[in-house]
Amino acid sequence: MTEVPEASRPVTIHMVAASAGVSASTVSRALNFPELVKPGTRERVLETVERLGYQPNRAARSLALGRTASLGLIVPDIANPFFAPFAKVVQARVREANYALFLADTDENPSTEVELALAMSQQVDGLILCSPRMPGRKLRTIAARTPVVVANRLSRSAPSIALDYGPGIQQAVAHVHALGHRRCAFLAGPGGSWSNRQRLRTFRAQCESYGIELVVLGPYEPVFSGGYRGADEALAARVTAIFAYNDMVALGVMSRLADRGVRVPDEVSVVGFDDIEVASMTSPPLTTVAIPVEAVARASAALLLSLLAETTPQRPAAQELATRLVIRNTTGVPKEDRT
Repeated sequence: MTEVPEASRPVTIHMVAASAGVSASTVSRALNFPELVKPGTRERVLETVERLGYQPNRAARSLALGRTASLGLIVPDIANPFFAPFAKVVQARVREANYALFLADTDENPSTEVELALAMSQQVDGLILCSPRMPGRKLRTIAARTPVVVANRLSRSAPSIALDYGPGIQQAVAHVHALGHRRCAFLAGPGGSWSNRQRLRTFRAQCESYGIELVVLGPYEPVFSGGYRGADEALAARVTAIFAYNDMVALGVMSRLADRGVRVPDEVSVVGFDDIEVASMTSPPLTTVAIPVEAVARASAALLLSLLAETTPQRPAAQELATRLVIRNTTGVPKEDRT
């Protein structure tokens, strides 16, 4: 074998080949198609690659493989704290598989979402659409162009990873019922959101089973200002507890209630949804339905990588995707029930 080249010289595939005593084409096969190389040869090549610090040219490698070595992730709103940890987990998982990740934000606009997905489908090997707002027929169009995984929504057009909203919502409704609330409001999210429809449907069913009158208000933007606006309508509806579409809406509700001198939870209870990081930092800390966002992100990335590798995906256990109630300090006994 030849000597290790100087650190200042860029290491080429021919240097690796010479040092390992094989041809450059064998080095390429060992890196890109390891199953085509004898185990002993492959091990010697990989040891040499590591020893010399060889970095394959990504563009050349992509050209040889007919792939871009890049994936796309599209989210409705990167400013929403729910999507940041999702993106970080996906990025970490696909990086382990030597993929780069491109992130796009649709600003909750379904038309923008479709345009971005169509554009990215020509530049990446696969897409993850997190909480997509586009209709099913558009999803089918995207999925026909490139491998697609849908996260946080069930789909007939593409493989999907969906949450189980039932446990967390049942626990939330049981919790406020036990405290004595009998008339509550649900501040709805975007009308085109699959998550909003599922949450509303489940809240309605659970409230009916517990004998709670549910007043549905909205839809509201799934952001702080949406909750700030919804709080006035909830107070006008004379409810004693508010279920917010998500934590950002709940934070807006709490801010508006504070501005109007309405104490939480002494006069009105508030329940959020998502359990974003800031939910435990508010004053008082927010009671909320927690979503296992990291589990959804890991499962979504693993599913897309399995599609690309044409292997059988490992689905997470059902309990890993189940929501749960986190009781903090924004829920309490209704004012009229206090002695």
